Amino acid sequence: KTIGEVWNGVFKGNVTFPFVRRALQQRFPDLKIMSYTEFPHAPHSDNPARQKELAEQVIEIARRNNCDALITGNGA
Repeated sequence: KTIGEVWNGVFKGNVTFPFVRRALQQRFPDLKIMSYTEFPHAPHSDNPARQKELAEQVIEIARRNNCDALITGNGA
């Protein structure tokens, strides 16, 4: 399986995603994880057209790389 990480720049994704990534890979050694750095940065935006554009880019990259799931929440 392949999981992608999508980060909007809020909180400390650069700290927490590597932690979550290591924990998942320890439990599921064959798991492939696409780092948030491989997806467009998706900062919070109140502009619906920009949100849609970013979502379409993320979806295209995820499909192209056969992602089975995305981790998009990384909470404060």
